[in-house]
Amino acid sequence: MVVDDGSPDGTADVVENIAKGELVGRIFVLRRKEKSGLGAAYLAGFAWGIERGYETLIEMDADGSHRPEDLVNLIKVSRANPGFDLIIGSRWVKGGAVRNWAKSRELLSRAANKYAKFMLKVGVNDVTAGFRVYKTSIIERIDFSTVLSQGYCFQIEMTRKVLSLKGTIKEVPITFIEREYGISKMNMKIVIEAMLRVTLWGLLPNSKNTNGG
Repeated sequence: MVVDDGSPDGTADVVENIAKGELVGRIFVLRRKEKSGLGAAYLAGFAWGIERGYETLIEMDADGSHRPEDLVNLIKVSRANPGFDLIIGSRWVKGGAVRNWAKSRELLSRAANKYAKFMLKVGVNDVTAGFRVYKTSIIERIDFSTVLSQGYCFQIEMTRKVLSLKGTIKEVPITFIEREYGISKMNMKIVIEAMLRVTLWGLLPNSKNTNGG
């Protein structure tokens, strides 16, 4: 299922054409009228999946950065470990890797994840990862109205929500490949949001925003 967050490039039309014929009922598009942030798009996707009774909800990028073979492995790991509420496809564990990234971006990602791990006291090495397999049962327990992040900080906040509900997390190595086409949504506003929220959560661990639901 592709969440199209008001994209002007015709993505929704392309996907809907692909979904015709034999793929009817297997590929879906959720059209949103305007861009309201990465976090809001993910939450809309979660709500769509919950409403239709799926047992697992999977996040992955649609720009080719997340490999299909890693998706197959993440699903296998999830099925083989039913006790885990969240499986994270991790770049920063043994066996994980990134390709075609500038060294400066790799250093930024590594530093951001180490900072978040230290400030939030979470045992997750790639807390900003967007390649994830959630048990729907844990997502259903989260009050979406308390999820405030809109940029990539959304992944950090969701990790905290899962842990606050005593959920269990497992990291699985993946290879992340930088997109060949398109433009990254990463900008200074997103970086600042993440830094401010992580610092606030770390200094005020019992603030209202930490509640799971």
